[in-house]
Amino acid sequence: MIALELLAPAFCAGLLVLATHVPLGRQVLARGIIFLDLAIAQVAATGALLTLLVLHDHEAWQAQLGAGVAALLGALLLHECDKRWPQIQEAIIGTTFVLSATLALLLLASDPHGGEALRDALAGQILWVDWAQLLTAGALSVLVLLLLRHGRGALLGFYLPFALAVTVSVQMVGVYLVFSSLILPALAVRGLQGRVALAHALLVGAAGYALGLAASWYGDLPAGPAAVWGLALAALAGRFLLPRPRSS
Repeated sequence: MIALELLAPAFCAGLLVLATHVPLGRQVLARGIIFLDLAIAQVAATGALLTLLVLHDHEAWQAQLGAGVAALLGALLLHECDKRWPQIQEAIIGTTFVLSATLALLLLASDPHGGEALRDALAGQILWVDWAQLLTAGALSVLVLLLLRHGRGALLGFYLPFALAVTVSVQMVGVYLVFSSLILPALAVRGLQGRVALAHALLVGAAGYALGLAASWYGDLPAGPAAVWGLALAALAGRFLLPRPRSS
């Protein structure tokens, strides 16, 4: 019962992340900008860390707001770069990630708890997610899905919902799981199309989170890194077990 009470919100957080990240991950692969999610997630995490440093006695919503503003600004910047210099967009994305990551290190250099804060931003604190946080994240995820379905153009149909989705997820699961949730299920179903691909990718992602959280509980391992490995193993299994066209 203790395991169920602790792991149930964490698993639901993983499912909520997958609901938006699986369709976004398929778009990321199709656009060929694989590291966009890593860059925006790091920008959001750096925004949250900056909020932590400026407001010492901050509320959770203030860190979320800081992450959201940073992610939206990063997404707008990369959208403009994509329009102006599409041929070097991947290099710009990589540079954005490096600058944001090193800025976080510089900001935390004199903070005695900087190492712990940076670890939490990267690996996440998925086991500490509560039901109230999931309700707020769920409402924002619905907005993301509506934008994905009805948004027009690259900004409203991709970059804006991408920034919102990352803002929601990075505070719950950390940078590593944001990247893994976007890319690994999408890789597992590469070559499949339509609702079949979406359903299989969600199944792979759910299996990965379940495997990682179970390993974390029974092996006394950090939940975030364990879930990353769970997603990787589930994606690998899905790649070999799921039916797919011969041409993939």
